[in-house]
This record gives sequence, C-alpha cells and structure tokens, in this order.
Amino acid sequence: MRIYLVVMDETEEAKQALRFASLRAMRTGGSVHILALVPQQTFNAFGGVQATIEQEARDRAEVMANNHAGNIFAEMGKMPVIAVRPGPAAEVIRKYIEEHGEIAALVLATGAEGNSGPLVNHFAAHAGSLPCPLYLIPGHLSREEIDRLS
Repeated sequence: MRIYLVVMDETEEAKQALRFASLRAMRTGGSVHILALVPQQTFNAFGGVQATIEQEARDRAEVMANNHAGNIFAEMGKMPVIAVRPGPAAEVIRKYIEEHGEIAALVLATGAEGNSGPLVNHFAAHAGSLPCPLYLIPGHLSREEIDRLS
C-alpha cells in the first residue's frame, strides 16, 4: 500500500500538500500519514512552567492535525494516520520515514511567491539521500488544479 507522508502545520502550503496526498492516496488505494511537529522552545522557563509550555504546544499541534484529518475523512472517507512529534523538524521527519519503511513519498508544497520554507529547502537539497521520492507541490496551484493533477 502506498503511504504519503505530509508534514502538517498551519500554513496554506501544508494544506495544499495534504490535499494532493489525500487525492493521490484515494486514487491509488493508498493512505496518508500526517506528521505534526511540535516546535522546539527557544527559551527555558522554570521546570513546571516549561512543561506547561511544551504541553500546550503539543496540544495545539494535535488539535490542528486532528482538524485537518477530520476534513480529509469527511471529504474522502478515509482517516489519515496522525503522529505528533517534538524535536528538530528535519530530524523528526527523517526518523519517522525510517520507522515507517512503507512510506512511498514525502509530500511538501512550495511557497506561492517563490520563497519556500525551510523544510522544502532542506529536503530539496537532500532529496538524493531520502529512501522515498519527494513530491513538491507548487504553492500557486488552485484547489481545482491540485484536484486535476493528483
């Protein structure tokens, strides 16, 4: 079974990547894994405060991933697998791909105006070392264009 991995955050690019991956999965009999990243905290607070900040960040990531997964389920009829992981983004994604050898592609979307985010830049530069293909969805595509191309 083909599994398409989408790294989910609150950007429009992530939504486009998720739509493309979901449609590809539906058309190929595959499935989607949503990986929500918990941003690393750039400061350290006192013990209990730091733990609360980290838990709130994790909760936000879980809610966001579940909302997007619910939308995909409502439209496509198949619930994506959801994982929420803390840590440096590129490392977390690589580790997730290693843990799930059945992943057929990492799906990311570029920025609509030419400036892509750090994940696109990182994985595009290191695509040759990935154990699966990297799909880059152009950020300027409309919903209809994504539907037609997937």
